[in-house]
Amino acid sequence: MAEQFARLPNVGRKTAQRYAFYVLSQPPEFARAFAEALLDSSGSIKRCSVCQNLSDEPVCSICQNQARDRSIICVVADPRDVIAFERLREYNGLYHVLHGLISPMEGVGPEQLTVKELLSRLTGEVKEVVMATNPTVEGEATAMYLSRLIKPMGLKVSRLAYGLPAGGNLEYADDITLCRALEGRNEM
Repeated sequence: MAEQFARLPNVGRKTAQRYAFYVLSQPPEFARAFAEALLDSSGSIKRCSVCQNLSDEPVCSICQNQARDRSIICVVADPRDVIAFERLREYNGLYHVLHGLISPMEGVGPEQLTVKELLSRLTGEVKEVVMATNPTVEGEATAMYLSRLIKPMGLKVSRLAYGLPAGGNLEYADDITLCRALEGRNEM
């Protein structure tokens, strides 16, 4: 059992053993419910046919919500990024989940991502596409690649602002973060 837990991302050998011993220390009903939840979710959770986010319905609740602003699409790498934005309750547009980032070193190109599905959505009401990929080499490469495809369509392409975290100290900021914070400064 520990070997199976160790196959999960960011779970080392010792953590996998702790998980296995925990499950074994529980009543059999716990293990059965845990296994059933895993099987049920892997069979019922699919990609939304519109935004590619994970959903238990063919079209996710965000895409079905007619109160959302359909003129803006926020492009993210992973379904967890959608959860992060939704937790804020500040963004009311739609999303598009790429399910990864361009990474030649790992053999991931645009064809492994949901780029075609994104491009097919960029008609009609859409006026802006927000690139919300992480500020990593892969995130920047993906954002630049998509921007070059989308801008000729006459749509506004924006990027999330970068800068210093709230409560951060200037002396600990790396050069790129400090430079981007300076470039993205706002009038007070």
